[in-house]
Amino acid sequence: GMRATMLTWFLSLGLAAPPTVRIVHSGLACNIEEERYSERVYTIREGETLELTCLVTGHPRPQIRWTKTAGSASDRFQDSSVFNETLRISNIQRHQGGRYYCKAENGLGSPAIKSIRVDVYYLDDPIVTVHQSIGEAKEQFYYERTVFLRCVANSNPPVRYSWRRGQEVLLQGSDKGVEIYEPFFTQGETKILKLKNLRPQDYANYSCIASVRNVCSIPDKMVSFRLSNKTASPSIKLLVDDPIVVNPGEAITLVCVTTGGEPAPSLTWVRSAGILPEKTVLNGGTLTIPAITSEDAGTYSCIANNNVGNPAKKSTNIIVRALKKGRFWITPDPYHKDDNIQIGREVKISCQVEAIPSEELTFSWFKNGRPLRSSERMVITQTDPDVSPGTTNLDIIDLKFTDFGTYTCVASLKGGGISDISIDVNISSSTVPPNLTVPQEKSPLVTREGDTIELQCQVTGKPKPIILWSRADKEVAMPDGAMQTESYDGILRIVNVSREMTGTYRCQTSQYNGFNVKPREALVQLIVQYPPAVEPTFLEIRQGQGRSITMSCRVLRAYPTRVLTYEWRLGSKLLRTGQFDVQDSTEYTVSSLSRDSYGIYNCNIINEAGAGRCSFLVTGKAYAPEFYYDTYNPLWQNRPRVYSYSLQWTQMNPNAVDRILAYRLGIRQAGQQRWWEQEITVNGNIQKGELITYNLTELIKPEAYEVRLTPITRFGEGDSTIRVIKYSGKKIFMSKEMREFHCGFEDGNICLFTQDDTDNFDWTKQSTATRDTKYTPNTGPNADRTGSKEGFYMYIETSRPRLEGEKARLVSPVFSVAPKNPYGATNTAYCFSFYYHMYGQHIGSLNVYLRLKGQTAIENPLWSSSGNKGQHWNQARVNINPPTSFQLIFEGIRGPGIEGDIAIDDVSIVEGECMKSDQPANNLRSGAVGTLAHIRLIPVIILMSVLSHQR
Repeated sequence: GMRATMLTWFLSLGLAAPPTVRIVHSGLACNIEEERYSERVYTIREGETLELTCLVTGHPRPQIRWTKTAGSASDRFQDSSVFNETLRISNIQRHQGGRYYCKAENGLGSPAIKSIRVDVYYLDDPIVTVHQSIGEAKEQFYYERTVFLRCVANSNPPVRYSWRRGQEVLLQGSDKGVEIYEPFFTQGETKILKLKNLRPQDYANYSCIASVRNVCSIPDKMVSFRLSNKTASPSIKLLVDDPIVVNPGEAITLVCVTTGGEPAPSLTWVRSAGILPEKTVLNGGTLTIPAITSEDAGTYSCIANNNVGNPAKKSTNIIVRALKKGRFWITPDPYHKDDNIQIGREVKISCQVEAIPSEELTFSWFKNGRPLRSSERMVITQTDPDVSPGTTNLDIIDLKFTDFGTYTCVASLKGGGISDISIDVNISSSTVPPNLTVPQEKSPLVTREGDTIELQCQVTGKPKPIILWSRADKEVAMPDGAMQTESYDGILRIVNVSREMTGTYRCQTSQYNGFNVKPREALVQLIVQYPPAVEPTFLEIRQGQGRSITMSCRVLRAYPTRVLTYEWRLGSKLLRTGQFDVQDSTEYTVSSLSRDSYGIYNCNIINEAGAGRCSFLVTGKAYAPEFYYDTYNPLWQNRPRVYSYSLQWTQMNPNAVDRILAYRLGIRQAGQQRWWEQEITVNGNIQKGELITYNLTELIKPEAYEVRLTPITRFGEGDSTIRVIKYSGKKIFMSKEMREFHCGFEDGNICLFTQDDTDNFDWTKQSTATRDTKYTPNTGPNADRTGSKEGFYMYIETSRPRLEGEKARLVSPVFSVAPKNPYGATNTAYCFSFYYHMYGQHIGSLNVYLRLKGQTAIENPLWSSSGNKGQHWNQARVNINPPTSFQLIFEGIRGPGIEGDIAIDDVSIVEGECMKSDQPANNLRSGAVGTLAHIRLIPVIILMSVLSHQR
């Protein structure tokens, strides 16, 4: 189980920190270059898996978002975002290259953004095309001709091309009859082989090899072309009519045959407007459409290509017969003001249809079923197709009583196979022009949002025309999306009415199936009522017992707007009701919260159309804790099988609710179901921004664990937070983003410092409070650097059996430096500082060395001091400019006697040159930071309380 564990509280004033971010990759990269002022370029082969991880710091834990811009053309973030640390694209495609941005935001300072350019490498199969010089085409295609062979392959990076004739590599200048060049306007996209005045030896097999020089291990690709005296561009013919006129439902076959071309051309069919119909059957040059419809009409083209010369193309047009949309209208005598039909006046009947093809359209007229011929008194004409296509007219010059009856016009297509359209028109004494009225109770119409409503115009007259509905008050579309809606019975039906449909609607007569006269019109007013829209629809209010809260519910829109009633409820219990006449919001206050005044408060605001509701969840739940992810080196007590982890967090809004009494800590091995839980008692109040530390011990290597933390108040459990802790190895990064390293030797693993195996004895970790009572007087520190008797430091014990000149060496972990700018003059500078204590009459020497990566044998002396320096701590500061990863070595050398204990404490490495110190180091009381102003964590109070608990 868990041992008794120590809980340390830090009250830290400056803990919240804006985000920083760094991108690392762990995919199948071919190479990573630092390009132009350390711009990161990551190259990957098409089809591989891209994996980029965003490493962030900052507290609260920043939100991470990956976005992409295409190239550098637009820096606008697209919507395709990934919201976790690792961006993984498996089977990456060329269009997914570009710049990837990682953005980290936690509401403090401005967001941190880093980017990396991803270059996707690929090489497509090359294609060879052949052309002859223009203007010399004769019957024999390639006889004493100049021929151009052009090779093209899509790739990234750009291709290098080479040509071979048979096995022989062709180079510019190696053969007088051959020229190899890149057209200057193509920027290396192609390489042309020019054969001047063909010679017999030029008839051969040519190969073009495309290479991207094996980047990302992409192999070269080759294509061959055999040039002979038969090589020729394609020619074709279509074995079909143009145009082809067919009836719907017929099967149609288009045949395209090759009449020339070497090598044999490939044939494809395309359709000018869009894609071939789905049911199309293709077989070589033959295209079949089994049952044709009007939608399949259009131009179809056969294209032949063999990469010699230009492709050949031949087209035909398919016309599908159709006859639809028959209509009529009656035009009264234009020389009279009224629109009536009267004996002795002229009257004209017109019929119209839509016909394809229009030239096949014929009309015939009948009166009471008997055929009519055009005569002086009954004139049959066809309207000019440009004015009104597909229209026939019957003009009765001087209406007689005997002319009353039923007139029929019949439209048919000459080709047959399509049903005729027959239209009947009655002419009698009761044929009268239309009139429109709106029934009294039908305007204004009041309805509610979401209902179905019918707007009605009553049309009288004979025949009854088609009615057109439109919006009268503004230029907007009708509910069906059209500017006008047709109705055969004068009724406009609207389903699911919305508030935007409020307004005035116009109904008017059309000439269709009625009289060709000035339209009659009427107006209908529609009023759509809707329930109040309110804010907030939902709000959570957190507050402790005994405090007051006020809730407010506001109306944004409603129709009718007045008078509104409101009611406040807690659960089902009615608290208060009232009405608004002028104001648009209502408030409710609970002056002192108690256990039974927590819950859901609803405020309903009501009009005739319904109610709007504001909901308030009033709770005493504590806010979630926020884990601190930037703990420097959280692993300690790194024993062979187990490790310990220093878990740190702050409490979000600790004073918003009742005092936090305890935390419930749950822990489980990643992938397991069951949580182990224990309570951590909290004494006193937690301050905002206070860093709480709890050490988890006995964790099994190398397992990861999920940790869940829940604050507990007298209200009960608050919001939980979960994080994963991982066992990680022993490398410490110094980089642009992790700008500082501090070690006060407080943790169990002394910040990953190690004892050198080559020395005579070891440095010892101790505090004044824990040292042996038989310690040597008159030497060594009487407190750690901050003045704490409990704080730890490292020292060399020079009592027996140590001898003069013996060495103890302490080696730091490896620090990785930020990759440097390849064009910059200098490496990144760091300020290395530490405190040393050299008090006693037999003090020997303290030396510090810098060891660089790859030069383990060479140690560069950085600093040295010997002899008694007095009973106090001194600070040393050294500027270092390491070009690569480095380690620091502290070497203590024993002096001539036992009063020679040397101690060190508070080692730090900070990016940037050391500042000049204006004050003696030993009066600094602010912590292990010297006068370096830009350090974030300043421990002000350190409280320790020991908790015993079993798990």
